[in-house]
Order: sequence, then structure tokens, then C-alpha cells
Amino acid sequence: MDKHNSSELLNSDFSLSKNASSDSLDSDSKSSSLNSKHGQDSTHVLGDIQLLDGEKVMGVAKDVTYLCPYSGPSRGFLKVTNYQLHFRPTDPTTLQTTLSVPLGVVSRIEKVGGASSKGENSYGIEIFCKDMRNLRFAHKQENHSRRGIFEKLQQLAFPLSHRIPLFAFSNSESFPEDGWHVYEPIAELRRMGVNNDMWRITRINDKYEICDSYPSVWAVPAAANDDLLRSVAAFRSRGRIPVLSWIHPSSQATITRCSQPLVGVSGKRSREDERYIQLIMDANAQAHKLFIMDARPSANAIANKAKGGGYESEDAYQNAELVFLDIHNIHVMRESLRKLKELCFPQIDQTRWFSGIEASCWLKHIKCILAGAVRIVDKVENHKTSVLVHCSDGWDRTAQLTALAMLMLDPYYRTLKGFQVLIEKEWLSFGHKFQLRIGHGDERHSDADRSPVFVQWVDCVWQLQQQFPTAFEFTERLLITIIDHLYSCRFGTFLFNTERERVKEEVKAKTVSLWSYINSRQNLYLNPLYWAPGAGSPSRPQTVLVPVASLRIIKLWKALYCRWNPTMRHQDPIYQRTRELVALRAQLEAAAAAATSEHARQRLALTPPRVASPHHV
Repeated sequence: MDKHNSSELLNSDFSLSKNASSDSLDSDSKSSSLNSKHGQDSTHVLGDIQLLDGEKVMGVAKDVTYLCPYSGPSRGFLKVTNYQLHFRPTDPTTLQTTLSVPLGVVSRIEKVGGASSKGENSYGIEIFCKDMRNLRFAHKQENHSRRGIFEKLQQLAFPLSHRIPLFAFSNSESFPEDGWHVYEPIAELRRMGVNNDMWRITRINDKYEICDSYPSVWAVPAAANDDLLRSVAAFRSRGRIPVLSWIHPSSQATITRCSQPLVGVSGKRSREDERYIQLIMDANAQAHKLFIMDARPSANAIANKAKGGGYESEDAYQNAELVFLDIHNIHVMRESLRKLKELCFPQIDQTRWFSGIEASCWLKHIKCILAGAVRIVDKVENHKTSVLVHCSDGWDRTAQLTALAMLMLDPYYRTLKGFQVLIEKEWLSFGHKFQLRIGHGDERHSDADRSPVFVQWVDCVWQLQQQFPTAFEFTERLLITIIDHLYSCRFGTFLFNTERERVKEEVKAKTVSLWSYINSRQNLYLNPLYWAPGAGSPSRPQTVLVPVASLRIIKLWKALYCRWNPTMRHQDPIYQRTRELVALRAQLEAAAAAATSEHARQRLALTPPRVASPHHV
């Protein structure tokens, strides 16, 4: 069964409908994802709900009231499948309160009211979501429906806590393109010119024995043998040694990434690690210096010494300069987003909007990350100097900085396919702990490891789009789709913490890739304003993006954080207009190509035949 149009050609899976708490992705659409004609060949319909292949209805409750914070109470049917929660009102005049919410979005579920509760709608269930909203449903006590629905939701929203596989392992959608082939590490390294005289590809970690959170394929200095790599791994936290992320095509300046050195309070040294860092520096003949960008505030880095970690001493690492970028840890970021959610949902207090945003510190954190990436870009592009990036373990702030800097430096990563490669490479293969940070299928909502690190990075990408609207092949719609499916557990792309775990769980064989889904509907995400490097003029340079990392410029991404509030949405059909512009651009480009071809043909027809020189007769 071909499911490449499954259930949301014009609408997101995550939509409440247009006039209620709808998603900003498709607020201009005139049809719900549940009753759209698109994709009827790719889903099977059960009553009023379209199911994905592998999706089953697990529970139904009648006479349930959805307490919409914007349009008021709406009575209807509540259905729970192994993938989503679906509410449909019985009153046809309130269809705007139709809900379709993937259970992977659910953070926690609580019962509201008890047997002694009095008053209308005082007895029911409240669902707290990871995507900045809460949902509340009222049940009639005499129907005895709450217990059954609550238990089903607990089991299906948190399957791992109940030893049940995630829905991605039941999903059997098929698409024209296999997204698991989007990223091939050897091909990506060769695109950057590796192997070369200074860098080599190694499979020393093929069985994940050197570092279980790193990919199997690395690029390391050509002069570093395998014994040296093993020695360096022993001196770096979690064995995460410095390896290549990106190399400048002309200067050979590099961005490498790693974790903190295990210096400790006694100031331990490793001659092997120092030599290895020197080899990274020597691989760039344009400079005789290396910048070590430590993402942490200096106080945090110093405190890590007490835990056996720390930072590089400039005395030990000759010709290296250490810079602290003052980006706070995962706990600070989690609290910042919590404050932002309180400000954005359900109601927005106009009198404290700006003071509330400032108090959340969210934009301040975004600025710090952008500013850090800009410093890396400046050293690599303008000073032709290599940069080594790390934080504590090298899988949170490090990924934010390297991926953002690479996006600014390399136009390839600003294409639709290149952006997918960037996420696969810097986030997934290098072991950002998506399972711990998002909590897929896990009911421990207060786990200290939860943090919006990846969402924060996507926000930074959106900030770049706002400052450089013609530099990206894709629009914010792609970014929001990625964030939605980061939570949904419909695809296998963001499951588990490391490449090693994904290989062990056979994710590529047993689940569908998010990129299969996205690449089967590319026209939904294309930016009509995109100007590709070299477009229009063969001499146009491959532009390096240098954003202004200032609170005067950085904005709150209302289309993401405030999308459930109908008063905060675009008032014009922006996504439909974007698609129309993409189609119009394609027509104009085709017409221009045809005109150029015809002009060349006419010139050829008018050119007189060449007469041979009498001297050559």
C-alpha cells in the first residue's frame, strides 16, 4: 500500500483545526487532516478517523467534552489508537474543535476531580504535551469512561514504560524514496575532500568499542595512528576524541568536535592528547594557531574539574587559545522553555508579554548560541584558523555550535537534502541523546535529562532564515514538521540515543525514515525566494552567512511556540501562497530555459558556414 500521501498533504498530523487550537503549519487550509481527500489511497478509514498502516483503535469513549481554552466546551467522541488521540465533536457546528494528537507528544497525564467532584466539567483527564499545549477532557461520572481511557492513554503514550514497542516499529507506511539512504558518511566526507594528505577516514570504531556514542566512521589527522587514537580516547570524557566535522574547501581550516579532557582537580596531562591536538593544528598550513571553543560558562568548566573533567590548559596545549562561550546547561534551558510555555499557553497576558519573554531568558540563550557559532565561523572563514569545539560530553551544546557553524559556512547544508544530511551527521551519528532529552515513550516526565536542546538549535536555524530569507531552499514549514515528528514516534529517525543503539535495534530495517516522508512531498517545503549559489550568475560566490546575534534582531518564533492560540496566527493563507509562488517560479524558470534554448537555436541557424582559408587548401 503506497502511503506517500498519508493524511497530511495540506495539513499536519498535529493539527487541532483552523479556528481552535490549530497548528500554524496549515492554519490557511480549509480541510482537516482527518477528512482531507488527499491520501485516501494511503490510509484506511475507520468511522471518522483515517488510520496509518499499522495503526489500530484501542479505546473509545462517548459523551466526552473537550474543554478548548479558545472556543469553549465541545462534546463528542474520544478515540485512542496506538499512534494518536482523536476527538471529534458530535455537533457539526463545532468541527473546529476536532483534534488529532500523536501520543508521542504527551508528556504526562493526570486525572482531574474525584467521586465527590461537583459542577459541570469538573471530572476528567488533563494531558500535558511536549509541544507547548495542554488538553483537558471532561467525562461524566455515570458513564464510567474515564478509567478505561486513562489506562489506555498511560499505556500507549508511554509504551516503553510498559514494555511495549514504540509505534514506529508498527508503522508500515511506504514512500517512493528510502530516506535511510540520505546520509552516507563516506560520501559526505568525500564531498568535503577527505581522504587527502592531511586527513584520513578510519573505521577504528566500527564495532563502537573505542566510543559507544560516536559513529563507526571518523575522519582524523592522517598522521595519527590507531594507537594514538586509543590513547586520546582514554583522556577524553566518554571516549569522545576530537574528530572532523567540516573542512574549508580552500583554506583547509577545520571544525572538529570532542568532549572535555579528563583533567580533574590535580591538573592531569596527556602527552598523547596534546600531540593529537597539535596534529589537528598542523593539518591546516594556513595558520599556526588553534582555537578551542568551550561552549560552557567558565565557572561551569572549572566546577567540572571536581568531577574529573575540566578544560585544556593553554600552558599544556601550545599555540592553542581557549575561549568560553557562556552557553548554559540543559537544566537552565529546560526551565527557560517552561517559563516560555507559561507565557504562551493557554492565554497570553498582553500586559506582561515583553517582560515575560525577557524573564524566560529564551531569546538570550538563542543569542548566546548564535553568537558562539558566529565566532567559530569568523575564525574559520576570515582568519583561516581551525577550531575545536566541546562542552562537557560533546553531545548537546557542541552539536548546536558545530551544526550551526556548518550551516553558516556551507551552502550545501541550506538545501533540503543537505539539511537532512547535517542533522543525520552532527546530531544523530554523533550521539545527541534524543531518547533522554525528549523522553520517547517514557512516563518519567520530570527526568532531569529532559531538555529542549535540539528544538533550541532549530530555533536558531529559523533565526537565520529570518535574517537571510533567500539563502535556504526550504521554509519554516520544514522546521516545524521536523520538530513535530521529533516527538511523534511515527518515524524511526530520532529514536534512541546513539548510532550504536539504532544499529542494535535494527531501526533502518524495522522503521520508516522521516526523510522518506518529507522527500515524497518536497513541494510543501520549498522556499520560492531561494537563490542557489551560482544561480543567475556563474560568478556568484558561495555565500557565508554571518547573522547579527543581537536581541535587537532576534525574534520569538511565534509560529512554533504560539501556534495553538488562534489570535497569534497568520491572518492570510501563507502556506498556500508559498506553494503557489513555488509553482509560478517553476513555470517562469521553464519559460526562461525554453527562451534561452530557442535563442541559441536561432543564432546557430543565422551563423554563415565557415569558409576554409586558401592557405590551407
